Amino acid sequence: MEASVHIYPGQEAPGKRLADQLGLLHHSIDIHTFPDGESLLRVVPQSGTVVLYASLYQPNAKLIHILQAAQAFRDGGAQRIVLVCPYLCYMRQDKAFHEGEAVSQRLMGTLLGPAFDRIVTVDPHLHRVSSLSEVFPGRDADALSAAALIAQKVAADDTLEGAILVGPDGESEQWVGAAARAAGLDYMVATKERFGDREVRVTLPEAGQARGRAAVIVDDLVSSGTTMQRCAEILTQAGAKHIEAVAVHAVCSDKDFAAMKAAGIARLRSCDGILHKSNDIELAPLLAEALEKEARP
Repeated sequence: MEASVHIYPGQEAPGKRLADQLGLLHHSIDIHTFPDGESLLRVVPQSGTVVLYASLYQPNAKLIHILQAAQAFRDGGAQRIVLVCPYLCYMRQDKAFHEGEAVSQRLMGTLLGPAFDRIVTVDPHLHRVSSLSEVFPGRDADALSAAALIAQKVAADDTLEGAILVGPDGESEQWVGAAARAAGLDYMVATKERFGDREVRVTLPEAGQARGRAAVIVDDLVSSGTTMQRCAEILTQAGAKHIEAVAVHAVCSDKDFAAMKAAGIARLRSCDGILHKSNDIELAPLLAEALEKEARP
């Protein structure tokens, strides 16, 4: 089947990088918004395999748009539709923590599962489920890891030679551990207590290992940046000579970015699954490897 890449508006740069890696043609999706807020969406019809590139940060409008796109592709004769969403939204709400709360992760499975034949994402927030297939039962679902790309970036930076990687909380161990092993570096993991969106207590009993060394804080997502700030303050007190941070997904504001620097983080790097000024790691090679059979079945 012939395949092509179709890119959500505003995501042309990473979408084109993926198409180039796969050696496929790429097309833009056109969205017109009416005065009442409704959308008219147009796609370039494709009879074979459609690879829809749409990272789902700030997702609410994007969700209806990609469902419209899936319907338009089906109506146009597409035999297979693959959703490539480097950032997959609504994964954190995987249970009802309080009475009356919606379990948004389960809703995503209900919404997207029937519309797409395969869903490919990078380091989704899967806490109480063991695999992405549990979110999308009956569908091909791939949760890729950017740990190797992070390791390559850290290992290639001479200023980080002999660095120690730091996970800011227990959940981060899966990323920081994998990256450290791939880069041949030491790592340690902090513990975190959260009291609100911007209120956290971080403890790092092994902080002394950072004395006289560069330290790199590694996590899947940086939002407010508060947890990374607390880690950086502890590492500074412990005598770290240089502190950087790497996140798979960065959504922090300019104000939060500045606060992280003020806390001692000299640089934040992130993958390009969400467009952000800190983007320094391209996901296209990782995604293309997973999609090779789609491009050349």
